[in-house]
Amino acid sequence: MLEEKYLKIEKLDWVPIPPGLKDGLVDQTIPKRQLKNWELVLHSRQIPCRSEKYHNKWQLLVPTNQYQNACQELILYETENRNWPPPPPVERKLRENTASTIWTFILLAIFHHITQQQINLFGHHPVNWIELGDAHAEKILQGEWWRLITALTLHSGGLHLTSNIVLGGIFMVRLCRVLGSGRAWFLVICSGALGNLLNALIQSPDHHSIGSSTAVFGAVGLLATINMLHFRSHLRQRWSLPIAAAIGLLALLGSSGENTDIGAHLFGFLAGVGLGFTAKYFARRFGSGPKQINAGLAILAAGLVLGAWWLALTVNG
Repeated sequence: MLEEKYLKIEKLDWVPIPPGLKDGLVDQTIPKRQLKNWELVLHSRQIPCRSEKYHNKWQLLVPTNQYQNACQELILYETENRNWPPPPPVERKLRENTASTIWTFILLAIFHHITQQQINLFGHHPVNWIELGDAHAEKILQGEWWRLITALTLHSGGLHLTSNIVLGGIFMVRLCRVLGSGRAWFLVICSGALGNLLNALIQSPDHHSIGSSTAVFGAVGLLATINMLHFRSHLRQRWSLPIAAAIGLLALLGSSGENTDIGAHLFGFLAGVGLGFTAKYFARRFGSGPKQINAGLAILAAGLVLGAWWLALTVNG
């Protein structure tokens, strides 16, 4: 009897928090997850609390003299987290474009094989592909803009080519699925060309560069930016994670090796980030548009590469 009396007295010193944080209806239950969150909030504010089951319903109790403080803290917490977590972003419609990436890299490998042969073409006996198409800073700034693109298709050897195909394939398959092959390849070529231009502006006039790695890191920047913008509301305080991960990849894979052109990798990545913002802006404003736009951009991307090499071979022929 004595023990029961003390228990009654103890219970009078604790009062339940109403589930709606308003007076009344204190006998309603509090969802278990909410109960745990509220307990964490009150413990963090040094307010004593305890949970107990009353008629098969969970309640959160606090000392009588802490009731007002507890309610205020919980109201503040619920107000700040009213719309959290946000609804997940609209699921993206992915396109199956793996074949386009595979065929593009097959063509790149075939072209590399051609550049290793002794070929007479357009007055060149034989064609010196590297001399005609590398990203020579001085010549680019003197007006040979096509070198910004032709340099992306040249490689110093099989290992150089293979590493770019393997790394590029990982990102291009995903990027083509998100954007469509036409948009993806057009933006990647543009980011590679822009990266080569920025690199030429800061390098010495006799700087030479070749390789598709500038475009590959452009694809990394594009994919990181598009993902960041797509998931920004859901990530909230972690919205920058895709960009941070891409920068880590750039530091890991884009700054090592004796012949690595760090500037080209960095500027390719930055160009990809910039074009990623641009592409997302136009997609929001005008939508993805009909399939003909994607097909048209694919033709334009191929035309840029072929046209650049036509100029390289004929202007200096």
